[in-house]
Amino acid sequence: MPQPRKSLICLESTPYYHCVSRCVRRAYLCGVDELTGKCYEHRRQVIEDRALKLSTSFAIDICAFAIMSNHTHLVLHVNKAKALALNNDEVLARWHRFHKGTVLSRRYVDTKQRHTLSEAELKSVEALVKVYRQRLYSISWFMRLLNEYIARMANKEDECTGHFWEGRFKSQALLDEAALLACMAYVDLNPIRAGVAKTLETSPHTSIKRRIKAVKNNVQPKKLMPFIGSRERTHIGLRFELKDYLQLVDDTGRSIRQDKPGSISANSEPILTRAGLTEVSWQLMVNTIETQFSTSVSASILEHKKCA
Repeated sequence: MPQPRKSLICLESTPYYHCVSRCVRRAYLCGVDELTGKCYEHRRQVIEDRALKLSTSFAIDICAFAIMSNHTHLVLHVNKAKALALNNDEVLARWHRFHKGTVLSRRYVDTKQRHTLSEAELKSVEALVKVYRQRLYSISWFMRLLNEYIARMANKEDECTGHFWEGRFKSQALLDEAALLACMAYVDLNPIRAGVAKTLETSPHTSIKRRIKAVKNNVQPKKLMPFIGSRERTHIGLRFELKDYLQLVDDTGRSIRQDKPGSISANSEPILTRAGLTEVSWQLMVNTIETQFSTSVSASILEHKKCA
């Protein structure tokens, strides 16, 4: 029996989540329909742009993503503290990028009309801001504004109505850094496992491709959660070195395709040791990240499954 969404997303347990959306009725999200020859490839860029645009307005960071022919993967980080730190004007401005809001909220953001609001109307605006602020760190609202947008576009192009997505998106809680790394690698390697790409830098519409393209210019993508290489909790970012992650994903991809483990450069600290996983455990997590763990993933859960 499916669990309610509120039981799957608990920010007190973890701010990291793996979200998967799949098409219903064997519809094409992207790619080329072999029966009709109709091409839907342009949707990949639309989905990527929409997700990245949402992340700049929401207090939600994108750690990894992959856009496949009939489903999407997103690894998200919820930054509740960021949403709570926004002032009223910032909250309304961010929400109005995707919704018109109400008559009162529009009058409030208009500096020429704000002074005309009564005390009761200002209190109503305060109540609206509270609601919008909560939505800005809600994964459900993030995915809703992404998937509804794509569904409307797809149904219009297909000249049909009805459901486009296979129910609500699937959500997995990533309970520790080992699970986060395994899931990110799993997502970034999706095109290679599907035979769509042969190398990470040619994997279409993935976060790993964006990171590799940026690192060639000695920068990190602005719209993806950065690797900060710091273990201090005061910094917001992925607490690993970007070069270690790129090496890790490349080595993991090679072992999956050629059935033999890769190796990390002897000049860098093994990231598997930092994550507290053995090579065997790492491969198991990457290969079974979606099939073996339905709602949450952690290193302790993995060890339990190995012992069972």
